[in-house]
Formats: sequence, C-alpha cells, structure tokens
Amino acid sequence: MSEARKKSHAEAFTFGDPEPVLDGYDILSMIESAWNGRWYEPPIDRSGLAKSYRANPHHSSAIQVKRNILVSCFRPNKYLSLSDFTSFTQDYIIFGDSYLERIDNMLGAPMKLKPSPSRYTRRTKSGFVFVRGWNDVHEFEDGSVFQLMEPDINQEIYGVPEYLAGLQSAWLNESATLFRRKYYLNGSHAGFVMYMTDTIAEEDDIKNLRQALKDSKGPGNFKNLFMYAPGGKKDGIQIIPIAEVQAKDEFFNVKNVSRDDVLAAHRVPPQLMGIIPANVGGFGDAEKATKVFARNELKPLMQRFMEVNEWVGEEVIAFDPYLIEVTDEEHELQRK
Repeated sequence: MSEARKKSHAEAFTFGDPEPVLDGYDILSMIESAWNGRWYEPPIDRSGLAKSYRANPHHSSAIQVKRNILVSCFRPNKYLSLSDFTSFTQDYIIFGDSYLERIDNMLGAPMKLKPSPSRYTRRTKSGFVFVRGWNDVHEFEDGSVFQLMEPDINQEIYGVPEYLAGLQSAWLNESATLFRRKYYLNGSHAGFVMYMTDTIAEEDDIKNLRQALKDSKGPGNFKNLFMYAPGGKKDGIQIIPIAEVQAKDEFFNVKNVSRDDVLAAHRVPPQLMGIIPANVGGFGDAEKATKVFARNELKPLMQRFMEVNEWVGEEVIAFDPYLIEVTDEEHELQRK
C-alpha cells in the first residue's frame, strides 16, 4: 500500500459514554393488591410515590399548595394537633390514603388521634399493621385505626392518588432537567462532527487532536483549541454542528408541556404556584381562580376529611372558611 493511501485513511471516534435519559421508575406495573401471606401489598409502590414527590417542582408544589391551604383552615383541638393533621393530610394527597390511630384512655374513650405513616401502614385480613421491616411488624388493636382512601377502580383495599395520570409527565420533566444538567457537567457540549479530509495529517497529529478534544471537557471546560496544518486545504478540517439549536428548543418544549400536564393532573391554578406567565395577558384574575379552586377542589377534600368525625363519634376535624381577604386579627398579628 502506498504512503499516500495510508495518509488518506479516515478515522472516527466518539467522546464519552451515552447518558441514559429514561429512569428506572416502574411503580405503575401493578393493578391489584396481592396477598403476601401476612398483609396486602399496595397496588402502587409507596417508595416510588415518595421519591416522585420531589422529582418535579410543579408536582411537589401542587401538593404543598393543597396541604397548606387545608392546614390554614383546620381548627386544632385536643384530639388532633396541627402538626398531626398536616401529616395526615400530606399522606392522603401523596399516597391516596392516610391513617389515624385512636388512642383511648383507661375508660375506653378516645383521648388522642395519632397519624400512622401511609408509606409503612398495611392492611391485613382483620386489621392494620405498621411494617418497619419484614421481621419488625407492629400490629394495631382491632378497630383502632381509621383509613381514609381515594377510591380505585381495580381494588378496594388501598387508595391511590388522583394524580397518577400526570406522573409520566413529572418524570419526563425531571429527566429533561437531569439530562440538561449532565450535558453542562459533561463540559464538551459536543453536538458537532469534526470532519478532516487533509491527506497531510499524520497518525500522531490525529492522536494529538483527539487528546486535545478530550482534555477540553470536564472541569475547566470551554477551552480554546488551536490546530496547525501546514499545507492544508481551505476546507480540509470542518466543524459540522448537530442539532444544537433544535436540542435547546426541544428542552424548553418538554419542560413546558410536561409542566402543563402535571398542573392539569393536580388541577391547581398556576397563579398559586408562583409560575411566571409566558404571554403578555398572563393567567387571568388570581382571586377568581383561587375561589373556583377552593370551591371545586378544597371543599370536597374538607368533606372527605370530616369522615373521621363519624368514626370517632365527635367533631375532631372542622375547618374555617377559606378566605382570601386578610382579617383584622391576621393584620394585627402581621404588624406585631
């Protein structure tokens, strides 16, 4: 083989390993509550729901908005404190069901209601258990636990959250953010092909160029690269970008569309979540949207929580009306 043919040999190489975009979530694969011999397994993996709670800012913010408004209207009492009601409410919104343990006094009358974390509470054929581990199980006394559950069409043992249809969008939003973050941490921001046609390039020149490109990513990135090719042609070395602008636009499209899906699943007005409108007209009157949200979403939630009163036999859960206007008492407290 001639020396000229050796020099015209083409070589292609890549920088770094491919970054996975899709995560390993698989919490929607079960459709029924299986009996494991000791208790019923939840139809939706509780650990996956707990991790998903903070996977996306719009998802967690929508949950916190509902929780905070309900807590602001709740009337604490000797049976149920404000902090315990907060835990009870948050579990119901995140997991689709929540539990209260009734602690009786010596005479058998209810003395206090204590929430049991939904992530670890399981139903048996005769009652409820708190599962710390397979060999560490606490059995509640019969009739001492109240379960508030969101109905499901596939089973009637556990509740499921109403936002399940929006989880895929929440994960997509998270994946887009993580992919973009890894893109910047990677440092090279490749997105291009270096095309070399000069026959004067020696094998050592190619190795040096490859090493220079590898060294330009990671810590201390955005380095300048100098290439000296004496006698080379005008277009002997070309940089061909690959979908750089399209990738940027697609990132914003994924973020915006997945955000809208999550908000639709929670039915929370964007005005209540601090989202800045992209259009000039904005999102409309925030006060009117809040009133509709309170009537359509918060009032049904309040009525569901008041089911506890029938189980206890006393009014242990009561709410004040949700008012947007600041009262004189609240204004005085703010001044102090």
